[in-house]
Formats: sequence, C-alpha cells, structure tokens
Amino acid sequence: MTTAYDPASLDGETLDSLLYDRLNPWGPCDDFYLGLVMEAGRVLDVGCGTGAILRRARAEGHAGRLAGLDPDPSMLDQARSSDAAEWLLAPAAGAPWHGEFDLAFMSGNAFQCLLDDADTRASLAAVRRSLADGGRFAFDTRNPAVREWRDWNPEHPYEVVDPLGARLRLHHETNGPDSEGVLAVRTIFQGPHWDRPLVASGSLRFVPPEALDAQLAAAGFAVEERFGGWDRRAFDPERSPSAVTVARAA
Repeated sequence: MTTAYDPASLDGETLDSLLYDRLNPWGPCDDFYLGLVMEAGRVLDVGCGTGAILRRARAEGHAGRLAGLDPDPSMLDQARSSDAAEWLLAPAAGAPWHGEFDLAFMSGNAFQCLLDDADTRASLAAVRRSLADGGRFAFDTRNPAVREWRDWNPEHPYEVVDPLGARLRLHHETNGPDSEGVLAVRTIFQGPHWDRPLVASGSLRFVPPEALDAQLAAAGFAVEERFGGWDRRAFDPERSPSAVTVARAA
C-alpha cells in the first residue's frame, strides 16, 4: 500500500520521497533509459525509486523480467502499488542476484548517492554479480566540472502541486562539496499545510569521469559509451552537465 499523504504527519524526508514523481516528471532522461530497457530481456533498476521506468516499460509491452530495488521504504511502497516488476527493499550493495540480468541501470543521478569509495566498490560489485557476462550497466552522474550546485540556493526556488492540490514552494541550500566530493544538501519546503518549513537533508557525491572509469574497471566493467546529454551528444569534460555512461560487464 502506498504511504498515505497526510501533511500533518510528514517530516521533510518523507515528503521529499512522496513528491518525487511530481518533483521529477517524466523527461528525456527517462526516455533514454526506457529505450535501453525495451531492448533488454532481463532488467534490473538499481535505485528504482517509485518504479516509474519499469512500470512504463511493462505498460508499453516489455514481456521479460523486470526487477527494482531501492533503500527508501516510502519510495518502494509507491513502486509496490504496481505488479509490473519484482520489488526489493535494499541498497545497491545488497543486490542478491547472480548473473540474472542483461541490463542494470541507475537513473536520476542515483549513482551519486554512493557517498564513499567503500560503498561504491560494494555497489558496483553487486551490480556486476547481478549481470550475465556481457551485460550492460548504464547510469548518469552530474559532471563536477560544471559545478551545478552553484544554482542550488534560495535565489532559485521552484514550485510543485501536492496530492491535495496545494502549491508548495521549495529551494535547496548547500555550501558546496567537501574534499571527497560529497555535497550536503538541504531542501526547504514551504506550503499552506505547515506554519514552519519542512526540511529534507541529504548528500550527493560528485566524482570526476576519470575516477568513475577507474572504479568501473576495478569492478569488472569496460566503458563502452559516454554521452554528454540524453540526445547522445559527445561528452565534453568541461561543459557537459551530465556524464551518461554505458559500461559492459567483462
């Protein structure tokens, strides 16, 4: 059952999870991954969130195996409202499969939630174990050279309409990444349901492409393609806001 939307009982983190699809409506990123999913017979969505991509794939006729895992109970409750796929509450490093998938992917910059080298190694190892030899792993990360976080401040607010029709205003606050590339982010929600803002706190790690490649190689992956946008334009290390990577399991 999907977590109920009761504004009076929500904290900032749960609110952020429940509004995820409204804050991140379907776009070119999702189209990119959907195309990969529809070409593969057995697919694992690592950090599946609400399961939007796998649900869309099933609705558009995918007849193979679809599985998603995510460590956020509020997100996974929303995914479990659909029987489009297998759903597992677990972090990437907890993936239990062995050679069962042709494609694994992490969309929506989920790779940046791996906050240190140890978690990255364990997660990549689990993804590699889950893939059959020759399987592909696709994911996207923000390019640290562009420093996108400079626009995450109160001067760049935006709005979202919640399930009750109320208009919420939100913005991000951050001081930039630390020496390990980890960026602490606070999301501030304001709306008519509350007499004070709700705050969701989280962290993201910004990893340069050359470090990504070293991590992938150590886990048994070879980078096949890297794009600088969802239209598959060439990646520019200095200007591309995203690094979209497709790697092959050796």
